[in-house]
Amino acid sequence: MPRVLYIEADGTEHTADAPEGWTVMEGAVKNNIPGIDADCGGACACATCHVYVEPEWLERLGPQSDMEQSMLDFAEDVRPASRLACQIKITGALDGLVVRLPESQH
Repeated sequence: MPRVLYIEADGTEHTADAPEGWTVMEGAVKNNIPGIDADCGGACACATCHVYVEPEWLERLGPQSDMEQSMLDFAEDVRPASRLACQIKITGALDGLVVRLPESQH
């Protein structure tokens, strides 16, 4: 089962198993990882699952959809590596994925 490393803004690390087909957001919520609010439940209707994907993983992700880009306009401190965790589907190729969480989701 793929694993995702979530790193909080203060450096605290959490590793969680996330079955293929789940999203990075689901992996956080179902494993009680703090820092991902997921207010819309994964519908890409908010930006409260904003994460920073480590650069070496970005090319393994599909491109951002127009909707994801629009929702990131509502996130704080958006960077080139910003993604919405609800839009990143877990696959075997993402085993070991590293995402960093922003200081705030609001």
